[in-house]
Amino acid sequence: MPEISFIILTYNSQAYIEKLLRSLKVHFSESINQKKIEVIMVDNNSSDQTVKLATGFEFIKIIENKENLGFSKGINLAVSRSFSEYLVVVNPDTEFEDGNIFEVIKKFKENKKLGVIGCRIVSKDGRSEKSCGRFLKTFEIFLLTLGLDEVFGVRSSPLGFAEVDFVSGGFMIIRKKIFEELKGFDENLFMYVEDMEFCFRVKKIGYKVVFDPQVVISHHGHGSSSRSFAIKNIYKGILYFYKKHGSPISYFTVKTVLIIKAGFLVIIGKIINNKYLYNTYSQALKI
Repeated sequence: MPEISFIILTYNSQAYIEKLLRSLKVHFSESINQKKIEVIMVDNNSSDQTVKLATGFEFIKIIENKENLGFSKGINLAVSRSFSEYLVVVNPDTEFEDGNIFEVIKKFKENKKLGVIGCRIVSKDGRSEKSCGRFLKTFEIFLLTLGLDEVFGVRSSPLGFAEVDFVSGGFMIIRKKIFEELKGFDENLFMYVEDMEFCFRVKKIGYKVVFDPQVVISHHGHGSSSRSFAIKNIYKGILYFYKKHGSPISYFTVKTVLIIKAGFLVIIGKIINNKYLYNTYSQALKI
């Protein structure tokens, strides 16, 4: 039985998927051959060559969906077909760069209260992405709307091992027992915010979420969505999070702040004739 399952969700990811699978083969060929690692890819009905390209790698298990189920449902499906104790959820537009992932797994074994570990994600220019952070409480939402979230450390990339509130779903290592206990990612979240919501529930039942920079992947870009799609779904995800976990007052406050920001940017977009701003935040106002 494998110890680690790499879980990959794809949607029109032909520009990236070979690079990721090739990097896994380079770094883990021995462990894959020894059945210590399995690689499972769920494809959300891609219309490009993603699945065809992935079938060129003999070690991968592919699940083909007939429709785009979104991130949460897709990952949950992949996990239901996995056989390991530990899950490594990784985006398709990444490559494994460096580090011993089995050393990270050791930390789970040494500390039974560890539930989730996030590792370092670097951009194409080698800079660390802000891949962990604090839960988006009312103050953090206010900073986010002003574009000050990174300045005030709402999102960060610690230099050393550190306990955090949540880590990015783009590279997240999870104790499978906990994933199953919590019934995985919330499937009401199509894409975005599901990582924070999951980590919130992990901590709520008494487990820790930590960041460990010793394992590194490189991130090539946003392979599955446009920025407009992301903003709309981030708005939707934040409001859902507050409806589920917050109070009526906090939900109302956060919704008001998001509406004010969206309304302001719709007006600015209209004034300067910026169709992107106008259209994107007009959609956000409808959520």
